[in-house]
Amino acid sequence: MLQIRIIPVLLLEKSALVKSKKFKDLTYIGDPINAVRIFNDKEVDEIILLDITASKEQREPNFNLIAEIGSEAFVPFAYGGGIKNISQVRKIMFAGAEKIILNSAFLQNPEIVTEISNYIGSSSTVVSIDIKKNIWGKYKVYSDVQNRISNQSPLELAQTAERLGAGEIFINSVDLDGMMTGYDLNLLQKIAQNINIPVIACGGAGNITHLQDAIKKTNIAAVAAGSMFVFHGKHKAVLINYPDKEKINTIQK
Repeated sequence: MLQIRIIPVLLLEKSALVKSKKFKDLTYIGDPINAVRIFNDKEVDEIILLDITASKEQREPNFNLIAEIGSEAFVPFAYGGGIKNISQVRKIMFAGAEKIILNSAFLQNPEIVTEISNYIGSSSTVVSIDIKKNIWGKYKVYSDVQNRISNQSPLELAQTAERLGAGEIFINSVDLDGMMTGYDLNLLQKIAQNINIPVIACGGAGNITHLQDAIKKTNIAAVAAGSMFVFHGKHKAVLINYPDKEKINTIQK
């Protein structure tokens, strides 16, 4: 049986844990360290940590927070946000991260993928691509830092990232972020079947069925979610949660 990774995504605004909706409307969730401890207990596959304001504010990653998370996390974690150079990568990896996630730095300077991949290995180098439909309903690359949709093709950009040395592609749907209505399966399959490196799906998951649909109907290597793992119930009360092993076994391929 092919085991598909199920990954909680924790969004950071400086040192606070937050959740967005369509990349806006941030809701304060709590302390990221507490969330990491809970996910430790639940033996998650890995954790993705994204500082969503670092690049916008042109500041460095919060190395102290990353180090604190590294001292608490007993599972692999990947970090993205504010990364621009090898010196920062070195500090983040030394703090305990197993993977680096590049987004805005890749859009501004694609060659940074090769530089970082050569330094830490392709398996630890992840490129994140945010995707939003334009007014004609076409999938395009979205830059959160610039708050605009580009004319770039998400598939072509994913293929470029692969060619430059990325080991994984993290696909995030802006339109479905925080909506909890399910993944964009057509988008995921289009990218996954046209590149040769693993694809992580993100944006839209709200329940076990959504995870199962993405796992069974596309060629992705991992499903990631934010809202599903920090909210609970119809009123979306804040509750850090994760499926138990029995449920996970029912949705795997």
